[in-house]
Amino acid sequence: MDAFSSSFVSTFPTQKTLLVSLPKPPSSLTITNVRVEEKPSSSSSSSTTSTTPRSPTTRTRTTSSTSPPSLSSKTTTTRPPQPQPAQPNLPALIFNAVDQVINNFIDPPLRPSVNPKHVLSHNFAPVPDELPPTDCEIIYGSLPSCLDGAYIRNGPNPQFLPRGPYHLFDGDGMLHAIRISAGKATLCSRYVSTYKYLVERKAGHPLFPNVFSGFNGLTASAARGALTAARVFAGQYNPINGIGLANTNLAYFANRLYALGESDLPYQLRFTPNGDIQTIGRDDFNGNLSMSMTAHPKIDPGTGETFAFRYGPIPPFLTYFRFNAKGEKQPDVPIFSMNRPSFLHDFAITKKYAIFVDIQIGMNPMEMIGGGSPVGSDASKVPRLGLIPRYAKDESEMRWFEVPGFNIMHAINAWDEEDAVVMVAPNILSIEHTMERMELVHALVEKVRIDLKTGIVSRQPLSAGNLDFAVINPAYTAKKNKYVYAAVGEPMPKIAGVVKLDVSRGGGECTVGRRMFGEGCYGGEPFFVGKENGEEEDDGYVVSYVHNERSGESRFIVMDAKSPELEIVAAVKLPRRVPYGFHGLFVSERDIQNIML
Repeated sequence: MDAFSSSFVSTFPTQKTLLVSLPKPPSSLTITNVRVEEKPSSSSSSSTTSTTPRSPTTRTRTTSSTSPPSLSSKTTTTRPPQPQPAQPNLPALIFNAVDQVINNFIDPPLRPSVNPKHVLSHNFAPVPDELPPTDCEIIYGSLPSCLDGAYIRNGPNPQFLPRGPYHLFDGDGMLHAIRISAGKATLCSRYVSTYKYLVERKAGHPLFPNVFSGFNGLTASAARGALTAARVFAGQYNPINGIGLANTNLAYFANRLYALGESDLPYQLRFTPNGDIQTIGRDDFNGNLSMSMTAHPKIDPGTGETFAFRYGPIPPFLTYFRFNAKGEKQPDVPIFSMNRPSFLHDFAITKKYAIFVDIQIGMNPMEMIGGGSPVGSDASKVPRLGLIPRYAKDESEMRWFEVPGFNIMHAINAWDEEDAVVMVAPNILSIEHTMERMELVHALVEKVRIDLKTGIVSRQPLSAGNLDFAVINPAYTAKKNKYVYAAVGEPMPKIAGVVKLDVSRGGGECTVGRRMFGEGCYGGEPFFVGKENGEEEDDGYVVSYVHNERSGESRFIVMDAKSPELEIVAAVKLPRRVPYGFHGLFVSERDIQNIML
C-alpha cells in the first residue's frame, strides 16, 4: 500500500480507494482502435463545426464529495453517427492512390517518432469527435471563485487516422475548454476550424502533407512535393488560405482570443453563452500580418502590448514585430544577422529587450539526404542569445552572445537588472533527441545572466529535475519574479507532476513545492491563476488536466500554489477522456464577456 498511497487518488483525504488495473493492450494493437471511443450520455448533440450557436445540453445538478469515486468506473454509451464525406471524383481517387504508394513503399513510417501506432498510443490517441458543452461532476472540494471563466488547453487531435508517417506535432488543433461559473463546470472539445480542417472534412480524407513527418529523404520529399503540387493545381485546396494546424497554444490580447500554431496566422475564437467555443476565422490584422506568427507571443500586462515574431527557411530567417494595446500590428523588423534557419519556437521579453535563442536545431539538408527529417540538430553549431531593443525599428542595435550548450524550446521569463538581462528557461541537454526520441530528452531549468557591459554570460542551474512546460504568474511577465511552476517529465512528453521553484535562491536545488500525480496518472502543462486582489506572487492556484491510464478517466484539478505539497483543493471528473496536449490558457469571465461582444 505504500506505493498506492502516492497515487493520484490518494491525494484526497478520507478512505482508501482500490484502483482496478485494466489489462494492457497487446503490442500488435492497430491504430484504428483509437477511433472506437464512447460518447457521454449527457449529450445527444452530434458533432458539428457550424459557426451558428449550438443549443445547450441538459445540465444535471452535481454535489461535491470528500471521498472521490473509483477512477475505474465507466459508462457505456452509443457513439452518434458521423457526417457523410463527399464522394471523391476521379482526380481525388488517383491522388489518394499515389498517396498510398508513397506511404506504403517510398516512405513507410518505420521510425518510432513517425509511426502512428507508437505516436498515438495510450492517451496520445485522438478522441473520435467533438464534444458539445457537457456538465461535469465536482468530486472533491469546491471551485474557487477566481476560476470563474474558462481554462482552455490546445493540442493535436488528427481528424483522420494517419495513412503514413505522423509526428506528434502534426495533428489538427483541438481545444478542450472547461467553463466554470458559480462553482459549476462544463467541458467542451472543439476542433479549431482551420482552412485545412474544413477542406479535409469536406473531402472526407487527408489532403495536406504532414509538415513534421512528410518530408523524410529526397525521394519522399520529391514524391510528396509533386503530389501536393498536383492537388493544388487540380483545385483541391489553395495553400494561400493557410496550411496551419493551430494546435499549439492560445493567446488573449486586445480583447480577442486566438488559437495559435507557428506555421500559420492566428485563428480568432469566441465563446457562446452556453459555454461553447467557436472559430471566427483566420486573422491577418487588416492585411498587416503575413505568412505566420509564433505560437508563443508575449503580452506585457503593464502596457497591454503584444510582442511576437515569425521564422522560416528563407531570409530573413527571423522577423520581429509587435502589436499595440489596441491590437494594431506595427511594422516588421527583419533580423538579417540570423544567418541561417533556426528552429525558434519561443522567446522572452523584458521592459527593454526582446531575447531570442539561436539553438542547434534547424534545417539539416544532410540528414534529409540520408532519409531523415529536414529539421534536425547540428552539433557543430554554437548556440547564441540575441538581444534587440523592445521598440527597435531595425536590427542595428541587435547584439549576439555565444552560449555553448544552451538550447531551449520554451522560455519562462526574463527581466532587466542594472547593466544586465536575466532569463529563466529550461535548457535541453540532449538536443539531438528533441525531434526523434523525446523520451530521452532532459531539460534543466537555468537562470542565465547577460552582462551588457562585459558581454559575459553566466548560467546557474535551478533544479536537477527534468522540467519543462513551465509557467509563472502572468502578472509578472517581463519583470523580476520569484516563483516558477514546471511540469515534471517522466519521461517527456508525459507529465508526471508539477514542481514549484524559487528562482530567487542563490544556488543549489530551488524546488520549494511538489505534487506528483501518482502511478499511471499523467497531466499536462500547469497554468497559474491568481486570486482576486492577491497580495503576493503565489496567491493563487495551479490548474491542469490529469489522466489516469489505468481507468481511462480524466480530471481537472486545482492546486493551492502556496502549499509546499501543492495541495489539491478541487477536482472535477470530466465527462470523457482529454488527450495529452501542448499549451493552455485561463480566460476570466470578464474577458469572456469582452470576447462575446
